[in-house]
Amino acid sequence: MTDPAALRARLADVRDRIARAAGRARRDPATIRLVAISKTFSADDVRAVADCGQIDFGENKLQEALEKMDRTADLPIRWHLVGHLQSNKARKAGARFDVVHSVEQAAIAARLDEGASGVGRAIEMMAQVDLAGEPSKHGASADQLPALFHSASSLRAARFVGLMLLPPAMPDPEQARPYFRAIRTLRDELVTRGVDQSMLGDFSMGMSHDFEVAVEEGATLIRVGTAIFGRRPVSPVI
Repeated sequence: MTDPAALRARLADVRDRIARAAGRARRDPATIRLVAISKTFSADDVRAVADCGQIDFGENKLQEALEKMDRTADLPIRWHLVGHLQSNKARKAGARFDVVHSVEQAAIAARLDEGASGVGRAIEMMAQVDLAGEPSKHGASADQLPALFHSASSLRAARFVGLMLLPPAMPDPEQARPYFRAIRTLRDELVTRGVDQSMLGDFSMGMSHDFEVAVEEGATLIRVGTAIFGRRPVSPVI
């Protein structure tokens, strides 16, 4: 387990940096939700960060997340799935997660809806957007998004609440700024194409190396792992 004092210090630093970035953009820091990405870290690490008042935690892999959920079931945690989701695991994810950031196909949304409705709960979804056309990255293209959102109109327990962006990896955070700005323009274009604005309220963007730029450009959810938990273990520790 990571030293709890170190976790507290890093979490406090991230929160302070969020507040300062929000101030530069004349935004209310309370409108920005910090998602602590706990992948490869233990349930005890999650518990230590939750003890500091952190509510939102994110995981990349379903099985690792489910085990941590079971071990922290007594805590008021809101779980986010931020990694790529295979269709054969979507129903199970829908039954357990609160938010899935990586929805890129109507079939995935439908299976998440089945999983959530089957246990009588609701789930929020983010449409993952591919703005750079990187072969190694997942996400729907801008042209595919209207149909994806339209397909969700018949869902019962799952609803889209915004867009998720993973820009190309670049050493200078400023290089990500054009992508963060572009997703806001894309949101406006989707509204003009008839997408319900209630499906587009959130922007999930920004990670440990560029979250301050993302906050300045309108992020409402930022996904921060290393800056809170430190360097990741070589293999998952549940």
